[in-house]
Amino acid sequence: MRGEERTQHPLDEYALHNFKEYLRIPSVQPNVNYDECVSFFRRQASELDLPIKVIELTPGKPIVIITWSGEDPEAPSVMLNSHMDVVPVYPEFWKYPPFSAETDEEGNIYARGAQDTKGAGIQYLEAVRRLKADGIKLRRTVHITYMPDEEIGGKDGMKKFVHTCEFQALNIGFAMDEGLAHTENIFQIVYGERSIWYVTFHCRGKGGCSDLHFTETAAEKVRVIMDKAMDFRRTQVEKLEADSSLTVGDVNTINMTMLKGGDGTIGEVPEQLDVTFDIRVAVNQDQDALDAMLQSWCQEAGPGVHFTAKKMKRTEPTKLDETNPWWKAFKSQCDNLGMTLQPVICPAAGDCRYLRLIGIPTLGFAPMCNTEVRMHDHNEYLNRNVFLRGIDIYCHLISAVANLNI
Repeated sequence: MRGEERTQHPLDEYALHNFKEYLRIPSVQPNVNYDECVSFFRRQASELDLPIKVIELTPGKPIVIITWSGEDPEAPSVMLNSHMDVVPVYPEFWKYPPFSAETDEEGNIYARGAQDTKGAGIQYLEAVRRLKADGIKLRRTVHITYMPDEEIGGKDGMKKFVHTCEFQALNIGFAMDEGLAHTENIFQIVYGERSIWYVTFHCRGKGGCSDLHFTETAAEKVRVIMDKAMDFRRTQVEKLEADSSLTVGDVNTINMTMLKGGDGTIGEVPEQLDVTFDIRVAVNQDQDALDAMLQSWCQEAGPGVHFTAKKMKRTEPTKLDETNPWWKAFKSQCDNLGMTLQPVICPAAGDCRYLRLIGIPTLGFAPMCNTEVRMHDHNEYLNRNVFLRGIDIYCHLISAVANLNI
């Protein structure tokens, strides 16, 4: 079922038109104006004869919900989630203007958000459009949701939304959210994500005039911490390189992101230096053991060293086994379509973590096989055939999970 082998659908060109129109809305961080996005979705909902609700838990941060009611309104519903915002662009590095949605001779549509996640956002709508046009009735209600500010942590979007009465009223039983592209004919299934730890080591030592040799300086202690961190980093790189079945989401990553100290005086040895690391914690990592290891680094660095940390709560991965009927229905359809699936732990973290934290089984999925991964990169694109094939796939998957009888 390669994109070029699919049967053309009468709604293909309209789907591409809507995709390009959405891509041309510059909903770029920071300080996004979401008005154009909301207007676009109001028009789409009207065309589909579906109700739309727009909620602002924070002024200027709209949450859009388009609802297709099922035959059994009491049954737990299905959420199809994506986000409206996109990351910044550097136009000088792009082949085409990054919000032009230009198509090249190979059918690649270039625009920021093509992969992350405006493609999925339109594919959901177009799949529902086709199912409705075919007279399909689903057992469960389907909510298509569009979140603000996912790219900056979702604080005013999904993170806040899941704790509201409006969210509870949706009665979500299962969710699909953004997924990953793959260069081969493989579809990655994101079933969990690593925890994020932002760790800062505070190193105090002797300071004074820089024409003297001090012992136990802050710099010497920072060096110990950095050596320990880089040694640990090397163990994780080697673990990944030694096992081809692993992806980066299966190991810990640690990267130094900030080093601060001194008051700007070149001739003065600072009494304190702070070094910060971004640590992404693997789901199988014992977090108490990791914390103890960081404490041991402080002890080895010497007196006056401690760390502070901002830790994201660990989320339980969604089960991919016989105990999860949603997964069984999802996978069965993928098998019927001849799709090769690769379950992965997401190396980063998106809105789906807030759903998993409250116990909602969530799969990150994007039908973007045979596609160079360009999320957050220059020249982000999605091929027209891959996009259209994705709509076909979503038609099958939405029908499968929304007709699930538990």
